[in-house]
Amino acid sequence: MAGRYFDEWKVGDRVEHQVTRTVTETDNVLISTLTHNPQPLHLDHGAAAASEFGQPLVNSIFTFGLMVGVSVSDTTLGTLVANLGYDKLIFPHPVFVGDTLRSQTECTAVRASKSRPNAGIVTWVHRSFNQRGELVCQCERSALLLKKPQ
Repeated sequence: MAGRYFDEWKVGDRVEHQVTRTVTETDNVLISTLTHNPQPLHLDHGAAAASEFGQPLVNSIFTFGLMVGVSVSDTTLGTLVANLGYDKLIFPHPVFVGDTLRSQTECTAVRASKSRPNAGIVTWVHRSFNQRGELVCQCERSALLLKKPQ
């Protein structure tokens, strides 16, 4: 599936991404070690068991990356010039190994680029939910997208 061009987006467009994912222990260990994050709450079952959560928390960088990653096919694949920023990133509920995450994207702004006549800026809110429907991650993302070729 290709992403959408700038001129194909309208404020209020909403996409329910079809890709869902059950988080594994390997996901958590890999992202933690690849990013050199030694947080015991992610990697030490004993320390995590003694925490208020009673089990290891999945590294939030994985949750964020998965949420954005599953959106690419429906948003920017083949149409992206550049990501411009991620703002207002929140993690309202924890993610644990075994949780199954689903994501959605809502378009909140579109504007033509002042410096690039072949492109425009689209802003979305990405949201990810666990199997209980709890919001586990949300952010605002802005990207420069190509306009549809004439």
